[in-house]
Amino acid sequence: MKKTLVIGSTVADVIVRVNHLPRTGEDLAIEEQTLSLGGCAYNVFHALKLFDSPALLFSPVGTGIYGDFVFHSLAAAEIHSAAPRVNEENGCCYCFVEPDGERTFVCRYGAEYLFRREWFDALDPDEIGGVYLCGLELEHESGELLIDYLEAHPEFSVYFAPGPRIGSIPSERLERIFRLKPLVHLNAGEALTVTGCNNLQRAVKALCNITDGGTVVITLGARGVICAQGDWMEEVPAQAVQVQDTIGAGDSHIGAMIAGLTRGLTLSQAAANANRFAGAVTANPGAILPRRVFETLHFDY
Repeated sequence: MKKTLVIGSTVADVIVRVNHLPRTGEDLAIEEQTLSLGGCAYNVFHALKLFDSPALLFSPVGTGIYGDFVFHSLAAAEIHSAAPRVNEENGCCYCFVEPDGERTFVCRYGAEYLFRREWFDALDPDEIGGVYLCGLELEHESGELLIDYLEAHPEFSVYFAPGPRIGSIPSERLERIFRLKPLVHLNAGEALTVTGCNNLQRAVKALCNITDGGTVVITLGARGVICAQGDWMEEVPAQAVQVQDTIGAGDSHIGAMIAGLTRGLTLSQAAANANRFAGAVTANPGAILPRRVFETLHFDY
């Protein structure tokens, strides 16, 4: 089985649990603070590894206190990034979690979003079957390089999960990505934003048209997901869980989707697995589901 190339960021998640988000000028005592590996690419890569799906992390690591944390944490887990370590300082993500589990991110961007063309030239395309791409990478100056690489390899399956920053990606870059007929993975609000529709079903149909027959997956939180291809559309329900936080929920969902699809599951089967996996992630603190918890879950193969 070929590998999924996971392009994007690996950062330090500083998870701060608060009773409420601070108001201007307020003094607020935090309830708990933890530090862990995170970032869209790392979260997706971790999901693929749990499912024993071949994957290659392509995530530059920088310097500074957060770069050192990421570098040593990856080394301790025996994870190698195909992108080299660089001299620029690594960023981090401050994740504020409220009592209902909703998260608010405040991010400092750094080396994890700076890619170079020669790194892609060093990859062996014969080893790669698909490519995961987040939206933040496309915003930055090296975003053009990522699209150039995908356009040079139309044989790759593309999994595009742009997240809430989709409204900030230059329209010309979005159009180039959509022409590759990717699997587009969004939540309901993001789908409405990018299409300009005020109705979710219209937004799903618009995305199917924009991608000219690509696959669309819209997450609905506790309800599950909508999956669509061409004129076909299906809602795949999810089971209710007690939410600890929603950090990494979308990343975990697309990671599990990729794992299922590369194993030959139907879109609906892969979505059912992804719903179950993302639900388990939200029921545990942070974005990274421990293997011991993963092994208690049942998935369809």
